[in-house]
Amino acid sequence: MDKFGILEFILSFFPFVVFVLGIYGFVLFVKLCNRGIKAFDIYIAEKTNKDVR
Repeated sequence: MDKFGILEFILSFFPFVVFVLGIYGFVLFVKLCNRGIKAFDIYIAEKTNKDVR
């Protein structure tokens, strides 16, 4: 492989890497939203019912 072959090889994997990182970021975002919803539900339960701990 010459210099241009290596460059083409690296550039051909760049969109794949960006796609995988995008999917990973989306999964982390969904997990964060799920935790936020649970925390918000706990907060609402604590503020509406004073005897719930």
